[in-house]
Amino acid sequence: MSLTELLPELLKGLANFTVGNAVMIAAALILIYLAVFKEIEPVLLLPIGFGCLLANIPLAGITAAEGITGVLYEAGIRTELFPLLIFIGVGAMIDFSPLLAQPRMVLLGAAGQFGIFGTLLLAIALGFPLNQAASIGVIGAIDGPTSIFVATKLAPELLAPIAVAAYSYMSLIPIIQPPLMRLLTTKRERLVRMEYTPKPISQRTLVVFPIALTVVVGLLVPEATPLISMLMLGNLLKVSGVVERLSKAAQNEIINVSTLFLGLAIGATMTAQDFLNLDTGKIMLLGLIAFALDTVAGLLFGKLICVLSGYKINPLIGAAGISAFPMAGRLAAKTANDEDPHNFILMHAMGANTAGQLGSVIAGGVLLAIVSKLV
Repeated sequence: MSLTELLPELLKGLANFTVGNAVMIAAALILIYLAVFKEIEPVLLLPIGFGCLLANIPLAGITAAEGITGVLYEAGIRTELFPLLIFIGVGAMIDFSPLLAQPRMVLLGAAGQFGIFGTLLLAIALGFPLNQAASIGVIGAIDGPTSIFVATKLAPELLAPIAVAAYSYMSLIPIIQPPLMRLLTTKRERLVRMEYTPKPISQRTLVVFPIALTVVVGLLVPEATPLISMLMLGNLLKVSGVVERLSKAAQNEIINVSTLFLGLAIGATMTAQDFLNLDTGKIMLLGLIAFALDTVAGLLFGKLICVLSGYKINPLIGAAGISAFPMAGRLAAKTANDEDPHNFILMHAMGANTAGQLGSVIAGGVLLAIVSKLV
């Protein structure tokens, strides 16, 4: 075969390269840049960016429908395996002691889920069908695995933008939340000190809690059972004290490998023909609104209980009622500490934050239960 005959074959990739491919490769490079040089959620944005890069190389055969990423998508996303494995690792990292010592923080965790349902209504108003609107609303959980789990069941065609929005906004918590905290709270409220007298939580209580919660949530909201059970399994591995190797594996190897493969598989869905449309822009905007609504609802509820308690509860812990553990709890505590270096509300904020983690899972299950019967 002559060079003239070989040339078209060698250049067939370039011949099929479109403007859309160029735009998506640029988007992939931006994600990789943010992960590497800005350290914004690098554990997930880096593999998502690289998966997106591969998916937009024409004729490479690496997409969510073919190649290694196709295998990963079928094995770990369509079956919901990767989000569930990640939840085992998350559960193994969580300490529920602050929540068990202050059960009232459950109220803040519930308030922090308002953005899910508020955004669902906005998405319907923008013309999305109920199944897609519910999936978009769950971005307000500020919980990547929950968002992916719900989207996979209700609207798999929107999985890529929903996953990117969920993880991107979760990584931007230090940028998005502080202005809202300062806008919606007064200096007097931010200076409120909360005494924390640690209540000893017995190991028996710590062991019974994940088991009991799995049973109760499973009976009340069966659709949430896969997520809550894996979260509680991870926590049980940690608090039992008898399977240290499994606990460490869940916190390291299992969650790291699952996150890597999940990121690659999601990135592979970001092809130009599927991602470059008006709906993607709407989803990114709605995700931001969902995050803001969660934070605002948590802060307003925090202000309410601050007044009702006679200024004994700092409303900043309301912003920690979202699911982004432990970042949201630490940020609320840091904001209070910036106002008063001797004000330490970290344990209260962590109680609200762990409540938000549970609240997001339950809210996702409630949406699955309702929407799956209506569509």
